[in-house]
Amino acid sequence: MFKVSTALRNAMLATGSFKSIMDGGFLKLYSGAVPASADDALGAAVLLVTISVSAGGTGLTFEATATNGILSKATAETWQGVNAASGTATFFRFAPSADTGVSSTTEPRVQGNVGVIGSDLNLSNTSLTASAIQTINHFNVALPTL
Repeated sequence: MFKVSTALRNAMLATGSFKSIMDGGFLKLYSGAVPASADDALGAAVLLVTISVSAGGTGLTFEATATNGILSKATAETWQGVNAASGTATFFRFAPSADTGVSSTTEPRVQGNVGVIGSDLNLSNTSLTASAIQTINHFNVALPTL
């Protein structure tokens, strides 16, 4: 289940939508121990890849509207990155470019686990190889029904 930071929850309640807060952010995949919350520091986790638009360093965006409580990645964008290191992806964080990964209750973040099936972010293979291209075809954020 996605974990959202204190800052993201507070901002969504008082000042903006998930889309307005998180558009322009980056999806980063890590190996290592998964932090207990999205507010926690990354610890000794290793950054495997930073996903941007067509691996060009431009921040990612979401569709203009949600459908049935689900907001999807912008279909016009190709979400890709060049793997910076080899390793097994265990979790991701979606955060603004300025986020340094330290413990914070003021950084808007989404964190989730990575796996092959039944995870927050499913990859065809969680073993990433340095210098290979990593593509994310689907990324959805949903709010639960009552």
